[in-house]
Amino acid sequence: MTSGPGDDSPRHTPRYTPEWLALREEADAAARAAELLDPLRARLAAVPPPGGRLVVRDLGCGTGSMGRWLAGRLPGPQHWILHDLDPDLLARAVTGIPGPAADGTPVTTAAAQGDLAALRADHLAGTSLVTASALLDLLTADEIDALAAACAEAECPALLTISVAGRVELDAPDPLDAALAAAFNDHQRREHAGRRLLGPDAVAAARTAFENRGMAVHTRPSPWRLGPRQAALTAEWLRGWVGAACEQNPELIPDSRTYLQHRLDQCAAGKLTAVVWHDDLLALPATGGRP
Repeated sequence: MTSGPGDDSPRHTPRYTPEWLALREEADAAARAAELLDPLRARLAAVPPPGGRLVVRDLGCGTGSMGRWLAGRLPGPQHWILHDLDPDLLARAVTGIPGPAADGTPVTTAAAQGDLAALRADHLAGTSLVTASALLDLLTADEIDALAAACAEAECPALLTISVAGRVELDAPDPLDAALAAAFNDHQRREHAGRRLLGPDAVAAARTAFENRGMAVHTRPSPWRLGPRQAALTAEWLRGWVGAACEQNPELIPDSRTYLQHRLDQCAAGKLTAVVWHDDLLALPATGGRP
C-alpha cells in the first residue's frame, strides 16, 4: 500500500486509519485502470453466477472504497463479502457500499473478519470475483502464491488494484528524491512481524503465480496524479513516504528534515505535482469456468 498514516498490527499487515483511507479514496478511484473492466465484464457475463447474483470478495476492504468504485460499474445483483482484520473498518465498509449495480439492481454486503493469509479455494466456492485495492504489495511471496492457487483452483477471476510500483516523479525534482525513493522501496520490502513483504515486486510475483496456474493476466498502470487540488493528500503522502524512507535508512534523517519542510511549503503554495506510480492486475481463468 502507498505509505500513509497508520499503526502496525503485530499479527499481519499494517493497519490504516479511516482518515487516511478517506483522504486517498478519490485519488485511488481516479487512478484505477478502468480498461480492465471490459475483459472482466465479458468473463462474468460468460459464466452466469450461481443463484443469479455476483458474489464479490473484497480482501483487505478497509472502509469499502473498492466496492464504492466497482459495484456501480458491474451489472447484475451483487453480494459483497468484505474481508478485513480491523472490526472498526469492517463496520464502516458494510454500510458504506450503497449500490445500486450498473443496471440498477441491488447490492448487498456482509462482513468477514479474519486473516487473509488463510484463504483457500474452498473459501471461494460460489465466488464470482476476488478483488482488493492497495493490498497486494503488503503480502509475501507465499501469500500471493496461495491467493493465485486458490483463485485458479476455484476458477475465480481476481482484480487487484493500486499496488505500489516503486516509482515516484516529483516536479520540480530534488537531488534527494532518488535516495528517498530507494529507501522507501526497501522499506516496502522489509520483514514485518516475521513476514517478508514484496512491496514493489508484488505485481511481478503475482503475474508469475497466476500465469503458472494457467490464468490469463492483464496489467495496467494506475498512477496517482497529484496537483494543487490534492494538496492535503500530497502532504500526508509526503510525510509517510519520507518517514518510511528514514526509518529504513536513518542516515537520511538530517537532510530529510529540510527536504520535507521545503516540499510541504511547495505543496501548500500549489507549486508541487507528484506522480506516484501503481499497477493494477486482472487475472482470468483460461477455461470457460464453472457450469
